Amino acid sequence: MRAVYIEEFGDVDVLKFGELPEPKVGPGEVLVRVKAVSLNHLDIWVRRGIYPKLSMPHVLGSDIAGVIEEVGEGVNLEVGRKVLVSPGVSCGKCEMCLSGKDNLCKDYKILGEHIWGGYAEFVKVPVQNILPFPEDLTFEEASAIPLVFLTAWQAVVEKGEVKAGDVVFITSAGGGVGSSAIQIAKLFNAFVITTVGSDEKVEKAYELGADFVINRKKEDFEKVVLEKFGRVDLVVDHSGKENIQKLINITKWGGKVVIYGATSGYNAQIDLRHIFYRQVSLIGSTMGSKGILFRVIRLIEQKKLKPVIYKVLELKDAKEGHRILESFSPFGKVVLRV
Repeated sequence: MRAVYIEEFGDVDVLKFGELPEPKVGPGEVLVRVKAVSLNHLDIWVRRGIYPKLSMPHVLGSDIAGVIEEVGEGVNLEVGRKVLVSPGVSCGKCEMCLSGKDNLCKDYKILGEHIWGGYAEFVKVPVQNILPFPEDLTFEEASAIPLVFLTAWQAVVEKGEVKAGDVVFITSAGGGVGSSAIQIAKLFNAFVITTVGSDEKVEKAYELGADFVINRKKEDFEKVVLEKFGRVDLVVDHSGKENIQKLINITKWGGKVVIYGATSGYNAQIDLRHIFYRQVSLIGSTMGSKGILFRVIRLIEQKKLKPVIYKVLELKDAKEGHRILESFSPFGKVVLRV
């Protein structure tokens, strides 16, 4: 099969376009012919070597839309059916999996991160990872849904416990999770403050539903928030080390800071007095349970949520896609058409 893969860690030049063996399905598995796969910053981190013990060659790509090509023994699904793929793979039989908390499974893996993903013509997944295809969407649009909406929903709803009237601060409106989190917070009638990295993105953030947008390159978001809004109920952030203390500072007494990443670095220092004295909750969040995506898909079909796409490229142009992501210039997802 045609695929984009890595055989070593490094910059974009380690991405190779060529041929790899087609995966073989076993019992309970499904072979999906990939039609589109969207990029995430996770792809960049894996390419750079965040998991040095990864087996090579390795295929990146967590967000996959396609059609069923083949099914293994015991799988009752129709070949040729359009599907969306859930990016989190778990054992399916432990206490956490059977409690609907599969992202807490000790064997949890993410497509494209720990196991082969979707930068290829085919990908093999457990039948539990097959999701219904959203009505009226293209393959490219559908591929921009799974990882970012799953991550955003857990961070905002499950961990952040957002409710009507909450003031929510979300970093990076132009990011995949940021653009999803804004929409989800507005779905619950929260007041959303967000940041962008350029003037060109300000209006796009407002169009997405944000109530107040700050260009972080021109203004100190901590100063602006404290002056205009006092403090906020909930912070949802991926930026990590660079902003963590400021984010704690703008959180109200008893408020929550939900962290789903650490783009600027993970070795952060914080003033613990803000945590215990103002009783601020610092909460970690990774992905979410598979079941969340069924609700997300229904809301997308009802036009209450929407995937945001910046650019569509061909599979062979994955290097360009990585360069675009590393520039932090896009507003929305970069998608590879397979």
